[in-house]
Amino acid sequence: MRFMHSENWDDLRFVLAVADTGTVSGAARKLGVNHATVLRRVAAYETRFGVAIFDRTPKGYTVRADRVRMIEAAREAEAALGSVTRMLQGEQAPVMGSVRVSSTDSLCQFVLPEIIGALHKDVSGLRIALMSTNARSDFSRAQADVAVRPTDELGEDMVGDVGARLGFGVYATDPAPDEWLGLAGPLTRSLAARWMAERVAPEKIVSAADSFVVLAYMAGIGLGRAVIPCVLGDADARLMRLDQGALPSAPIWVANHVDMAGVSRIEATRRYLLAGLDDMKDRLLGVTA
Repeated sequence: MRFMHSENWDDLRFVLAVADTGTVSGAARKLGVNHATVLRRVAAYETRFGVAIFDRTPKGYTVRADRVRMIEAAREAEAALGSVTRMLQGEQAPVMGSVRVSSTDSLCQFVLPEIIGALHKDVSGLRIALMSTNARSDFSRAQADVAVRPTDELGEDMVGDVGARLGFGVYATDPAPDEWLGLAGPLTRSLAARWMAERVAPEKIVSAADSFVVLAYMAGIGLGRAVIPCVLGDADARLMRLDQGALPSAPIWVANHVDMAGVSRIEATRRYLLAGLDDMKDRLLGVTA
């Protein structure tokens, strides 16, 4: 019986990278090495175990049908090793340190800087790195520590709490154009997109964007009506909120990967973010005096 030595696992990382990307060049970019190194390490693994893992085609590398289960088992092993590493890092992490917070561009520009500014004054040793993206970060790869996301539900590998609700409205300049601005990219999965799909004819949509911040700007220069978070629309003097009936609101989750639950610096950051969102709940929901 052959056992998995450390050098075998290191070669297997290269095999998995080729399986994930489908090309040697893609694997090289992913791992930060050169093309020849990937070829050599994959060949070494296949030679050591006397197996062929890939079919080489003009379009790239595909996992052979009889090796798919092996690749899946290797992915599970990789995920388990990553889980152990994250837990060990969490146990050793001090209360102070750096925390990467991933959120949407809307919240990163209009909400979170205010909360984080207060946090830095109260907790001098904690440093927050804001990561603005409208796509969900891959927490299993440790690309972020905490997520602040308006979404219906969390992924199964995430735990968290709802800090507030994000309200939406239809905004436009005065007088309001008849045309509409649509939602693209990750925003097509948002509650705002569902609302529009049920009420706005496709021929009425003259342009679109994958960012609520961009949509607010486009609406502000008169390109059309836009469904955007109230926290953006109410802050723009060029825009007025139109009476279009009730619009949906989304829970704003403050969450982290299950493996990092209980880590002191992350728990401290989450508590502060939750409290800050609660303080701003009326503004976020779009409640006006």
